[in-house]
Amino acid sequence: MCVVGYALSPIDLIPDFIPVLGYLDDLIIVPAGLALAVRMIPGHVLAECRERASAEVIADSRAGKAAVAVVIGVWLLLAALAVFIILKIVR
Repeated sequence: MCVVGYALSPIDLIPDFIPVLGYLDDLIIVPAGLALAVRMIPGHVLAECRERASAEVIADSRAGKAAVAVVIGVWLLLAALAVFIILKIVR
């Protein structure tokens, strides 16, 4: 919970407006905290959660593919609309 709180908090150890060091603390503290949190989870709990997650991914694969198709379709329509508007302006 501390890692998530730190990642979402607007307060940093080193403010982000300091050129390199501002983001360096986020690049070190957040992944290290997540790795520590994963190591603290008991092995049997982690294995059970991974099994449940893989079962849900397999069950939801059709819905995921449909969602991807919708998103790609919307992007293609927006791209076609942008090209149409640009060509109309240029002419």
